[in-house]
Amino acid sequence: MSTKRVKTAILISGRGSNMTALIEAAADPSYPAEIALVLSNRPGAPGLDRAAAAGLPTATVDHKAFADRESFERAVDARLEEAGIELVCLAGFMRVLTPWFITRRTGRLINIHPSLMPSFRGLHTHERAIEEGVKIHGCTVHHVVPDVDAGPIIAQAAVPVLSDDTPDTLAARVLEAEHRVYPYALALVASGMAVLDGNRVRIADDRPCPALISPHRGA
Repeated sequence: MSTKRVKTAILISGRGSNMTALIEAAADPSYPAEIALVLSNRPGAPGLDRAAAAGLPTATVDHKAFADRESFERAVDARLEEAGIELVCLAGFMRVLTPWFITRRTGRLINIHPSLMPSFRGLHTHERAIEEGVKIHGCTVHHVVPDVDAGPIIAQAAVPVLSDDTPDTLAARVLEAEHRVYPYALALVASGMAVLDGNRVRIADDRPCPALISPHRGA
């Protein structure tokens, strides 16, 4: 396996909870991804301060300054290209991306969704899980495709749904799982172990990556 670290950008809109987990994982020199840019669509997003405190380059592209989504995305894309970004992680990035941006980065754009896809695509996943009476809930890291929350699955982490759960308590449990599984999934993709094969992801078990973090650690 190559020792070259893949230049990765994290796109955020708020406090950057999952961003922090990715930054901490990438602080290990053996981790296959290097966080080379943190970009927000919202000026003053708290996650930008967190990233700057970690010594990382940051940028803001305010979506309100653009007439339409594609114009905004072209400005974001220009910043990514300027930084030499090879892989993009969405981490609480609260903008629906257009097919123009997504298809430019097919296989190089990943996201985390708070459900076990394909169940509970879209919003209010924790409320819906409780309403449906499911016993297992969780989160999914997936490749981004034009259809929202429908891309090929890279990795998942499951948590139990307890009888006295509220949407808030369930969300907190899922968030802990997100912080484990997202660094794990990014390592799979950056190391080349997770191979996009049509609408599925194949894991190449014969290419060991010593920096992989088990998504079940601490569960």
